[in-house]
Amino acid sequence: MPYYIAFDIAMKPRGKIDENYTELRDFLNANDFVCYNFLEIPITQESLKPYDILVFVCPDFAKISSQEISEIENWVREDGGGLLLLSHAGGDKGRNSNLSELSERFGIVFENDQVLDEQQNIGMENLPIVTTFIPPHPITEGIESICYRAGCSLSVLGGNAFSIASSNETSEPFSCPLICVAEAGNGRVCAIGSYEMFRDRIGGGFSHPGHSQLALNIFKWLISDYRAELRSQGVVSLPTSATQASQAQNITSYSNEGSLSYPPSTSVSVPTIESINSKEDLINFLSGIINQIDILRTTVNNLINAIQNSDFGFGQISQEISESPYQYTSMEQGITESESEKKQEIEPLFGLSSEPLSELPPKPPTLLKKIPSISESEIKAPQSEQLEAMPPTADDFAEAAKIAAQKESEVKESKKVEEEVKAETSPEIDKEELLAELEALESKLNSYFNLMSFIEKKYSSGGMKEAAYKKQTSKLKKDIDKTKKRISEIKNIIEG
Repeated sequence: MPYYIAFDIAMKPRGKIDENYTELRDFLNANDFVCYNFLEIPITQESLKPYDILVFVCPDFAKISSQEISEIENWVREDGGGLLLLSHAGGDKGRNSNLSELSERFGIVFENDQVLDEQQNIGMENLPIVTTFIPPHPITEGIESICYRAGCSLSVLGGNAFSIASSNETSEPFSCPLICVAEAGNGRVCAIGSYEMFRDRIGGGFSHPGHSQLALNIFKWLISDYRAELRSQGVVSLPTSATQASQAQNITSYSNEGSLSYPPSTSVSVPTIESINSKEDLINFLSGIINQIDILRTTVNNLINAIQNSDFGFGQISQEISESPYQYTSMEQGITESESEKKQEIEPLFGLSSEPLSELPPKPPTLLKKIPSISESEIKAPQSEQLEAMPPTADDFAEAAKIAAQKESEVKESKKVEEEVKAETSPEIDKEELLAELEALESKLNSYFNLMSFIEKKYSSGGMKEAAYKKQTSKLKKDIDKTKKRISEIKNIIEG
């Protein structure tokens, strides 16, 4: 029985199943999963119900609304959804996103840092090899090591969340959570600070030993018993392919018989411009256009790849295209798909990303364009002659004085406003925020004690080696001391 995975594309993810996550997509499709591009604005619990798993692959300069966060949380807890959150070096601040606002609902936070290791890596410090998987968990079963490529660390706030993979003692930051999981209501959540672990054609990416097994373990674990029961009973409806930009089965391919095959025609229900009477109608209209563009782009890219890999002559290819159910118009492109793929194939192994950076704002118009044109005679005329021709008058001096006084008044007013804003925004002790932090820290401290007890029992029963026991207890004691210190500081502030 297949399970359905929704890869969000509304939040401008850095990882996309039709671009740099194709290896993961094909692997999952071959292992009882079906991958979809998921474009819903806004995301609702109702729109998520047909899907078993929702994935956010490093949103880039985009934020999930508070209402969407509540809808996703309800889908996880009530409908048994599986949620996978993947970030990048720098965390939310580095990508100007807010995954932590969603993960915090389940006791997990992405930190604003990058995990580096000068000793244990595959060529560069930002490609660390990780081997610490404690406590044992189905996600890390059979995994000896992973490459935590260009990732940030995580923190556990408490509740049912805990870490199942940690950085090395030689890493910076050392012995910190890298993969965290939580069971919430009927659903499950997994958070990882490195989305590049599953990227195509890069060192330390999806093809790295152990990463495909890790991915399969993650997606299998995210299917809770409750969700599996719903799916087996047929209670959950299937995703509607007509609303998807890319469905795994609808891929243009080059068949064994030597002819190009095309995906079935996919229609998207889009309102006409004349029927747009509300904001919702406009959103649906624009979303439909994006879906159609994505369908066409995927089909054209796969058609190009099929042609490049075929043994057809030019005449045969032209005939196949002319007989296809799609009509295409030629357009000039700055870089072709094949060139883009070649660029990824020759991408250096050691941490350099070929992905384009976020677009910069347009440059302001040059000041030279604002200078009025000057005739040649005016340029050649001596300055003294120009002054003699237009001597300053008393009115000119009065006007200049008036302008200067006005400027001075504006400066004073600006400083006044600045001081008022500064006074209004001056830091004050927010007792409610401190109490909330205190409650979270006490919960976190309780989780540390529970984990310490778990490790003690495992070591006593002979299920853990002494070296690993000492390493984990040492790290936990430091975390406990740090948390106790912060609790004490907050209590002093509140009481003082």
